[in-house]
Amino acid sequence: MAFRVSSVLVTGAGGFIGSHLAEKCVEDGHAVRAFVHYNSRNSLSWLEGSRYRKDLEIAAGDIRDYDAVYKAVKGTDLVFHLAALVGIPYSYVSPIAYVRTNVEGTYNVLQAAKDHNIQQVILTSTSETYGTAQYVPIDEKHPVVAQSPYAASKIAADQLGLSFYRSYELPVKLVRPFNVYGPRQSARAIVPTIITQILSGRTEIELGSTTPTRDLTFVEDTVDGILRISRADELYGQVTNIGMNEEISIASLARRIARMIGTEIVIQTAAARVRPDKSEVEALRCDNAKLRECTGWEPRYSIETGLAATIEWFGVNLNRYQPESYQI
Repeated sequence: MAFRVSSVLVTGAGGFIGSHLAEKCVEDGHAVRAFVHYNSRNSLSWLEGSRYRKDLEIAAGDIRDYDAVYKAVKGTDLVFHLAALVGIPYSYVSPIAYVRTNVEGTYNVLQAAKDHNIQQVILTSTSETYGTAQYVPIDEKHPVVAQSPYAASKIAADQLGLSFYRSYELPVKLVRPFNVYGPRQSARAIVPTIITQILSGRTEIELGSTTPTRDLTFVEDTVDGILRISRADELYGQVTNIGMNEEISIASLARRIARMIGTEIVIQTAAARVRPDKSEVEALRCDNAKLRECTGWEPRYSIETGLAATIEWFGVNLNRYQPESYQI
């Protein structure tokens, strides 16, 4: 089934990746319905000031509410499902919140898509489902290991999606991004954590464990990968990684960002930022061969150019963040 100009639903459209994806779908000529979390302020989060605001049809609701999801899915051809709780630290505090949002929310999307005979559903997974690399680079055959309640909820959601593909022939694809970074990301994530602390004038930077390695992919390259996967007929019922096939330690990343900003830093370990010993994912590096071969994807941003663009954006938008406090 070739991807065509169509009506697209993006869940989690007010979030980091979701807002970039919704805007790119508008640029590509699709009619876009943006499902955002209902709130009393009618805030659209990162879509609030979007230059494409007038081109977006807004659907406010809760991904945990089947009625809201059913209504949002109706009349669309393709669903990009990104709505989720993604903060790993809070998953230690309230695992059930992650089950309700990530598992039940995904069920609502799948069931609504089945009921409406949707042409394609793209579920967004995460490299955290792999746990610490048992071999590198990590391909899609790597075992999944839940090292946090967050990862467990995403594994469950992934398997639920694949079960709908096998049981009901629902046209489902799973995209599994590695560590996405860029403008609009939450300060809980490692790149914004480092950047905002440095830009706020701190020279003593508080981090968690600094030895783990991550595979960092700029958000625009991730969005391009998601869209390319949506156009690839051979990827139904499969998982496809999105990443750079590179890795960098947290300590090296912090020093690199500091050099780019032009300052010297001292890294301090903050106990509140350290994961439980058995929960820390020590190494992630993406095997992106499947993505490249099936879609022709090539990243446009190196880590240097991606970090530069991210630093520039946070420099302009630092007032939106609170680098002096750690929010789980």
